[in-house]
Amino acid sequence: MATRGSEGRPPPPPPTARSERSRHLYNRRAQRSHERWSLTSRILAGIFAHPDMVLRILRCPDPIERDGRVLNRGVQALMEATGRLAALRDGRRQNGRDLDPQVMRSQLRSATRAVMPQRTDVHVTERVITGPPGPSALRVRIYRQFGSGLGRGSDRRSELPAIVFFHGGGWVSGDLDSHDGTCRLLAAVSRCLVVAVDYRVAPEHPFPAAVDDAVAAYEWVQRHADELGVDPGRVGVMGDSAGGNLAAVVAQSALRSPGGGIPMAPPVAQCLVYPAVDAHLDTDSMRSLGEGLRFTRATIEYYRRQYLPDEADWDLAAASPLLAADLAGLAPALIVTAGFDPLRDDGANYAEALGRAGVEVEYRCYDDQVHGFMGMGILPESWALATEVCDAMGRLMRRSQRQATE
Repeated sequence: MATRGSEGRPPPPPPTARSERSRHLYNRRAQRSHERWSLTSRILAGIFAHPDMVLRILRCPDPIERDGRVLNRGVQALMEATGRLAALRDGRRQNGRDLDPQVMRSQLRSATRAVMPQRTDVHVTERVITGPPGPSALRVRIYRQFGSGLGRGSDRRSELPAIVFFHGGGWVSGDLDSHDGTCRLLAAVSRCLVVAVDYRVAPEHPFPAAVDDAVAAYEWVQRHADELGVDPGRVGVMGDSAGGNLAAVVAQSALRSPGGGIPMAPPVAQCLVYPAVDAHLDTDSMRSLGEGLRFTRATIEYYRRQYLPDEADWDLAAASPLLAADLAGLAPALIVTAGFDPLRDDGANYAEALGRAGVEVEYRCYDDQVHGFMGMGILPESWALATEVCDAMGRLMRRSQRQATE
């Protein structure tokens, strides 16, 4: 006879593959209960849940292969569909002229509203803070998961960690709204306070305006740690694409400029998601992936012209952090790239350089994804990987905190 518990019921069976799948399904359902999906995002998620059907309708059923990697079918279908729409839209509105920053910003905001669900278990507020010398103010948006950081007493070591987040968009587009879904996910999954920075963008404000704003925002978080309920010695930086560049630059500046640029403790962790770290664009992935996909070398060069119009600035570490003379002593890093991204080798090269300098670094390349997958929430695989990245950053923050207090 099976041994029975104190209430006369048999003990639960050991975990099996089926019970594990059920547990993950339950966790996903619990997570979905905290997600708000617009009608558009629900419709698109339903359509792209059948990527092979979409690709057959668009008459491009063959898989895409580059550098021995095969592109995710859902990503391929989404890219093909949005590419067709963009060709129709741009041909009608822009007639082949150069890209318009205002149009690009509006399109990015609209696209992210359509493809990104929003976590609803997060408290979101905005602040207007003091910016760098010159500009009078800088906007930030603060995210905290409900219940996190409360009821922990007066022990500073138990206070909520903070992540200063810099959005992507080529230093030209992107803002607090375009990355709101990503920051909500980051706050909910990492259980860290997230401070998203609305830094100035080009061409209205070329280099080094974005760097100055990023540094000022990092300083502000540390100076206002008590007000925010975080420990000033437990702050990390994170960003995607151009934001990954800024996060890397802030990490370097905080370490190398005591009493100067940032008279504060340097970050305890950094997460760089498909970062742009070398303005010269001279990598194998740029050559093999720079054409044929939505995110092309021509687009990247356009962003570079707007942000770095003076070629002499390309060699500066504040523009190309990979070229910094000394990387030793930087915060532990999580660097994430996508297999079908022209910037893939930028992240890989920076991870290798950090490792050579003795920095603890974890490098992940999601082989079947593209640049921007963190913002493709309607695709289950991309949303799951974005969640994984956010979870990994939360783990890195807490592990780095423990090391800092030992």
